[in-house]
Amino acid sequence: MTASRTSPVRESDRWTVAGAKARLSEVIDRAQSEPQIITRHGKPSVVMVSAEEWARKTIRKGTLAEFLLASPLRDADLDLERVRDLPRDVDL
Repeated sequence: MTASRTSPVRESDRWTVAGAKARLSEVIDRAQSEPQIITRHGKPSVVMVSAEEWARKTIRKGTLAEFLLASPLRDADLDLERVRDLPRDVDL
């Protein structure tokens, strides 16, 4: 089971850097089922997830061309004329 954006983060899924270093094997084991948040100075710094979860989240879901063709703006009547202004003066 993986945590969704709306599910609360349990305190047992949060680690300080020192705690994560001291119990790295446990952090890795827990990351197989739930994302583990590692904090630095009391603020979330990184999230450790399983390799399977990482692959699922980062898989390419099509090409840029397919994305653009599926855009709801594809048939919109947009004025996309480029403004041909002169460059601004820069003092060096």
